[in-house]
Amino acid sequence: MLRVEGGLGSSTGLLSGGRVRRFALALATVLALALGVGAAAAQAGPFDVLDQLRTARYLDTVRTDPVRLYALLAELPKGADLHNHLSGAVTTETLIRLAVGDGLCIDLVTMTAQNPPAPATCPAGQRKIAESSTDPAFYRQILRAWSMEGFDPMAGETGHDHFFATFGKFGAASARKGDLLAEVATINAEQNVSYLETLASRQGGAVRALAAQVGFDADFAALRTKMLAAGMPQIVTAAIADTDGDYARRDELLGCKTASPQPGCAVDVRFDYQVSRAVDPTVVFANILLGFELQKADPRYVGLNLVQPEDDPVAVRDYTLQMNMIKVLRSFYPGEHVTLHAGELAPGLVPPAALTFHIRQAVEIAGAERIGHAVDLVHESNYPQLLREMASRHVLVEAPLTSNAQILGISGPAHPFPRYRAAGVPVALATDDPGVSRIDITHEFEFATTTYHLGYRDLEQLTRASLEHAFLPGVSLWRAPDVFQRKLACLLDRPGAATISPPCRVLLASSEKARAQWEQERRLRVFERWASRLPLAVRRAVRR
Repeated sequence: MLRVEGGLGSSTGLLSGGRVRRFALALATVLALALGVGAAAAQAGPFDVLDQLRTARYLDTVRTDPVRLYALLAELPKGADLHNHLSGAVTTETLIRLAVGDGLCIDLVTMTAQNPPAPATCPAGQRKIAESSTDPAFYRQILRAWSMEGFDPMAGETGHDHFFATFGKFGAASARKGDLLAEVATINAEQNVSYLETLASRQGGAVRALAAQVGFDADFAALRTKMLAAGMPQIVTAAIADTDGDYARRDELLGCKTASPQPGCAVDVRFDYQVSRAVDPTVVFANILLGFELQKADPRYVGLNLVQPEDDPVAVRDYTLQMNMIKVLRSFYPGEHVTLHAGELAPGLVPPAALTFHIRQAVEIAGAERIGHAVDLVHESNYPQLLREMASRHVLVEAPLTSNAQILGISGPAHPFPRYRAAGVPVALATDDPGVSRIDITHEFEFATTTYHLGYRDLEQLTRASLEHAFLPGVSLWRAPDVFQRKLACLLDRPGAATISPPCRVLLASSEKARAQWEQERRLRVFERWASRLPLAVRRAVRR
């Protein structure tokens, strides 16, 4: 695996050779503009531009060679995965291993993991999951029930139903969030992802008890006040303590506090708090409030999202109500972030009217900064205007292409991925539930590259958009949203150089987001230097 390690370098004074650097920048600009490799490339050195051109050419030569294409894309620095469910992100094999370690049983009809009523004892109709280690057929049965492995759409179950049913089946096996964090960090390090926002909930029992105690109030500002007075601060404290324990467990498993940390320790993993949308409105509100309060109290929580099938009858009934809950609470938490599952729908799943407003309300009422899935775009009322609005507001679409194909049967030209990009709406590739889907983010880049004939510049822009719209604190490295030209402070600096100018150092020191973006640019340059030499290596291998 290509390693792209290193850092920012250091500088105690002004850069020497300023005229040489300006001349090199001018030459790079001429090359970049003449050859059409884009504005960001024009800020690189002339040799960087040549590396980018060779990388783009090599991508085109292996586009129809699945083995070489995947090998190339596996090394591509991906930036961020912004749409990832923690329990669905780990491999199903890991969930089975955890279930064995916890002594769980499984219902042989529903294939649902269960905690045994007594140690080492499973009731009638259940079997110890540990027995799967010596029974390959039983192991395979669990694997298929808990994931999309071997899914057969002709067997009478839809991809939508099988996918969503897996979470209830393996739920009891996914309780050890610290172990899950360690695995997703390791997976993302292997996939050259540097930043991950993963979805998880906290303190579910305490939240439900608080909701039952307080009861519903249509005055959401008043309901917030009641819940804060009735015990929400204590739930926040308990949730932070749980989070401390999970990160400590991750650090223990990966050796993050030792002299030899595993690569997963370098992945910046943060949470978007997930709220189940298909439950009682008071519980939904309490969880939304908890999500905002956690963002305010703990920098590891950076966003809020609603989960569960968007076509669930309760989710459909309460959709507008929930958007208004978020709208009111956002007025109390103006600095916190919202990303929403919206438009994860297809004709036939819901009444036709429900296809016409979910994305729009997520943007216009809830003020979502990112939208997950958003595949029913063309069914939205006046969708061309909605596209223009999303582009002008820089609302990013999180696009998990495999998930959309498996759950909704929407892919290729039927998917709005190219329509969003053509309209100037920012897009980032994402995994959703890669463990359930049996994929990784490299697969998503391969899927997008082959399906939509993306070039190397397109892939670069997708990775840059992912970090531009990550809920990291601080200003962006770029001059304007989704215009990937560096701010003047870092314009003449080269990512990966031994020294950088004082203005650039000040900018990077003041912003976590800018540092992550700068590191992504450095990693891209390392990747391009490596990839630009692949055509020669391939030719030599063929000659031999």
